[in-house]
Amino acid sequence: MFSSSLKPALIGLVFALALPFSSQVEAHGGLSLADDICKLTIGPYTMHFTGYQPDATQEKEFCEDIPNTGRTVVALDYIEEALRPLPTEVRIIRDTGSGGQPAPDEQQKLDEITILHIPPKVYPNGSINFEYNFTQPGKFVGLVTVTDKEPLVSRFPFSVGEPKGMSPYLIIAIAAVIIGAAVFFLRGRKSAGASA
Repeated sequence: MFSSSLKPALIGLVFALALPFSSQVEAHGGLSLADDICKLTIGPYTMHFTGYQPDATQEKEFCEDIPNTGRTVVALDYIEEALRPLPTEVRIIRDTGSGGQPAPDEQQKLDEITILHIPPKVYPNGSINFEYNFTQPGKFVGLVTVTDKEPLVSRFPFSVGEPKGMSPYLIIAIAAVIIGAAVFFLRGRKSAGASA
C-alpha cells in the first residue's frame, strides 16, 4: 500500500506523463488524430484528412507531419453534408512565424510565402483532392478556409522531411518516471528498515 507521502509524487508523475500527449494535440492546430481517423476541424465542421506519398511510402497514410520530401497527395473529405454548398479555399504557406503561430506581417506577404493555392470553390461531391511536390524539407502551415456566414479558417502547422527528435516533454516525463521510481524504492527500503 502506498504511503500518503508518496501520493504527491505519484500525482506529479501522472501529470508529467500526460503533458507530452496534451502538447501533441495542440501542436497541429486544426488537424488531429482521433480514434485512428485524421480530422481537420474548421469552426463547427470537420473533414477527414488523408495524406500519402505514393512514390516514397506507396499507400501508407500520414496525419500531420509529412515524412519525406517529394510528391504528396492529399484528400479532404467532408464529414458534414452542410459543407457541400460552401466555398472552400486551400492554401499552403511557408511557416515564417514561431511554432506555427502567424508572423505579424503574414497577411501582407501572403502571396510571397504561398507555395500552393486553390482558390475558393464549391465541391458538391464533398471531396477535395490535390497534390504538391515538396522539393525541400521544412516547416509549413496549411490554411483551409470555408466561407459560411463568415470565413472559418483552420490553421495547422506541419513539417516535411524533418527527422523526429525526442520531445522535450517526453524527456521530462522519462526523468519524472525515473525519479518517481527512485523515491518509491528508497522510501520502501526506509520503511522496511524501520520495521525490522
